Amino acid sequence: MNRRIAAFFLPAPDSLAAAAFRQGKSPWVHAVHLLWSFWLFVTPLWSSEGWNTRWLVCTLVSYPVFLLLYYKSVVAPRLTARGYALAMVLLSMVLVPWYPSGLTYFVYGCVMLRVCRMRFHSYLAWLTVLNATLLLETWLLQYPWQAIFTIPVTSFIVGIVINAERANEEKDAQLQLSHDEVRRLAATAERERIGRDLHDLLGHTLSLITLKLELSRKLFDRDSEAARREIEDAEKVARHALAEVRSAVTGIRTADLAAELASARLLLASSMVHLDYGSPPALPGEIERGLSLVLREAATNIARHAAASRARIEWVHEHARMCMQVSDNGRGGIDSDGNGLSGMRERVRALGGTLTIDSPRGRGTCLKVSVPVPTLRLVETSSAFTDATPDHTATASEQPAA
Repeated sequence: MNRRIAAFFLPAPDSLAAAAFRQGKSPWVHAVHLLWSFWLFVTPLWSSEGWNTRWLVCTLVSYPVFLLLYYKSVVAPRLTARGYALAMVLLSMVLVPWYPSGLTYFVYGCVMLRVCRMRFHSYLAWLTVLNATLLLETWLLQYPWQAIFTIPVTSFIVGIVINAERANEEKDAQLQLSHDEVRRLAATAERERIGRDLHDLLGHTLSLITLKLELSRKLFDRDSEAARREIEDAEKVARHALAEVRSAVTGIRTADLAAELASARLLLASSMVHLDYGSPPALPGEIERGLSLVLREAATNIARHAAASRARIEWVHEHARMCMQVSDNGRGGIDSDGNGLSGMRERVRALGGTLTIDSPRGRGTCLKVSVPVPTLRLVETSSAFTDATPDHTATASEQPAA
């Protein structure tokens, strides 16, 4: 019996409450809508009878039932939540002949009907049928025209607003799932690459070390000098393998610009910021790693603080220097360095470059990083860039897949 009671009150996995919990919201977030039930206690103001005994009895009997139905419409599975919403509508229609405040239950029932999985036109059809039924009942009961007119208008307006909110939440949930899927696939691909690299890097080397150690063990009693040479060779091979592993780990830990640009696009898209960028140039490893970290911090600052709708990343060659420019159309007004900007300045300074910020209040922010690049490397990069795009501009179709 206790299990059945607990199962009756626990949220179903596909319920409205469970969806809010998965989005990081409080499980009580939907309880705030119950504040609108204060109309139960305001309606008697427009009645000549006021708060009489009949109103008090009807409220004491019906309000707990309404609260239970509302709770179940929030925690029940989406397919069965419709029944609880319709039960609120039925409760209102049963009470209307004696209890005008019960019209509030009707509005709640129409709104909570949207919890169910249905198309918008189906929801409008339900609203039309329910309101037509209520209009007929209140007309037969000779309700004031204000009540007959107000309730359908209120239920339609609030219902359409809630429908828009639910649709937006569902799209946000789908967007978050797509982001999580991209990250999961990227992590899987990276693990597979690391596995292949380590196998190719260490498989042959460890086999060679094993053979040399086995040979030195066999030669130990017969030719100690040859055994010593084999051990020395094994030691050299092991040291070489250790250096290669360290180099590989360093490469794994570092981020390249293409991957960082893809990550920045995902981050800003989740904050409703559109990012434009061209193909990143080929740069020496150390410079690319430093600029990747600066770009990551800049994208994070735009997502958290800029309140922007668009952002742009540009690459410019200036003599023997490479300039990365990150701009947005946000609120601007940056007049001092926080921890993020201080960290970016230190990274750019370590590369021998400079970082400047132009951030007029209300007109966005433009962050410009300029770092020296070896002349030979810069010439090769510029030549490749020119061959790919004659007008020196990377179009969206020419961007490599991140």
